[in-house]
Amino acid sequence: MKWEGNRESDNVEDRRDDSGGGGGGGFGGLPIGGRGVGIGTIAVALIAGWIFGINPLTLLGALSGGGGAPVVQQQPQQPAHAPPANDEAAKFVSTVLADTEDVWTDLFKQRGGTYQDPKLVLYRGAIPTACGTGQSAMGPFYCPGDRKVYLDLNFFDTLKRQLGAPGEFAEAYVVAHEVGHHVQNLLGISDKVDSMRGRISQTDSNALSVRVELQADCFAGVWANHAQASRHILENGDIESAMNAAAKIGDDALQRSAGRSVMPDSFTHGSSAQRQRWFMTGIQTGSMKACDTFNTRSL
Repeated sequence: MKWEGNRESDNVEDRRDDSGGGGGGGFGGLPIGGRGVGIGTIAVALIAGWIFGINPLTLLGALSGGGGAPVVQQQPQQPAHAPPANDEAAKFVSTVLADTEDVWTDLFKQRGGTYQDPKLVLYRGAIPTACGTGQSAMGPFYCPGDRKVYLDLNFFDTLKRQLGAPGEFAEAYVVAHEVGHHVQNLLGISDKVDSMRGRISQTDSNALSVRVELQADCFAGVWANHAQASRHILENGDIESAMNAAAKIGDDALQRSAGRSVMPDSFTHGSSAQRQRWFMTGIQTGSMKACDTFNTRSL
């Protein structure tokens, strides 16, 4: 992936030197076992949360039949600062974030709207957020309450070594997917989905989550399409690396890797084939309209 020398975002907060988050038991104050959350459920939730997902706190609640984790309004105590100039991994993330800012600013402007940049927070260990306490075991996630993406850079090692999805463009896909959730938030999609969750069955709620996640995959592809057209960021093998990542983290693949039977009714992110399809839809069309996963029968 060609990214060196491109603009870096000013919206990256480096909180890796902070003392590390708030207390509370379990995950973000959600007591393990309080809703019959077993080790298998936790494993699925964490793996799914590791890659491109909604807040794993919510996943734990959904997988255990509950309504998700409580929202805790917390803010870090220490002032944020920019990453060191010589931190190559942080520089990469900052550059990808800047590229998403450029693309989505243009696309929102074309629609007659104004894009509001999210913040991206680098942290280690644990960190208080408006969605509860985030922990690095959860991997990347977006919190709509404070409009921030949270990322422990060590996750990229997990992506490569444990999940078998190496490559810079696979890492960029992670960031672009989380920004895709921010786009959903700005468009009011997140609020509409959340308002429905309390009025539908768990199976229907899972199916709704799949459509949310697949749209974020598609939005990641839309970003890649426009970034390539404007800045020629792609090199040979880049799309394949992102498609490989999508294959590794489909719900069916994750359930098999956890030694479980594939249970489509429990999917919250979509199958490997679905994730690949919607990312490719975005990157081939570059169209937000093409990413309407909510009004299609066939995912």
